[in-house]
Amino acid sequence: MPVPRLSSTPLPGIGVRYDLTTREHRRLSVVAHRDGTRTVNAYRRDDPDECALSVKLTAGEAEALIDALMPSHHSPNLLSTTDLGLVAERIELSSTSRWNGRVLGETRMRTATGASVVAVLRRSGAVPSPTPDFRLAGGDTLIVIGTREGVGAAASILGRE
Repeated sequence: MPVPRLSSTPLPGIGVRYDLTTREHRRLSVVAHRDGTRTVNAYRRDDPDECALSVKLTAGEAEALIDALMPSHHSPNLLSTTDLGLVAERIELSSTSRWNGRVLGETRMRTATGASVVAVLRRSGAVPSPTPDFRLAGGDTLIVIGTREGVGAAASILGRE
C-alpha cells in the first residue's frame, strides 16, 4: 500500500493546516487551531477544491476522534500532556521581535505566564533546557509547554516587536 501524502502549511495567527490525499485520491484536511480546537474538512471527489463537509471539534472531541481512529495510540510509558491539562507548542521568533538578540530571562515569560521554554530549535541544532542567559535569535523556534492560556500568553510575549 502506498504511503499517504501528508503536507502541512503554517497559518499565521491561526495554527497549522494538515492536508492528506488518500490512496483513493480523496482530499482531507485538518486545521489545528492555536486554541486547541480542530476543523476537519472533506473535499468533493468531483471537485477537490470544493469542501463537501467541514466540522469544528473541541479539543476533547478531537481526542475522542483520535481514540476512535487509533485506539491503541496511548502507551502507559508516554507522558500525554493533554491528560494533565498541558500543551506543548512551537513558537517561532521573528527577526523583528523585540527579543531578537536578547536573553531569554529578559522576557520574564515563565514568571508572567507559567509556561516554560523546554528547548530552542536553531539551524545549528537543538538546545534543550535553555537557561535564562540563553541569547535568542530571529528564526529560533521555541518549544513552550504550559497551560493553553499560558502558552498563548507566551506566544504574545514572544511576538512583540
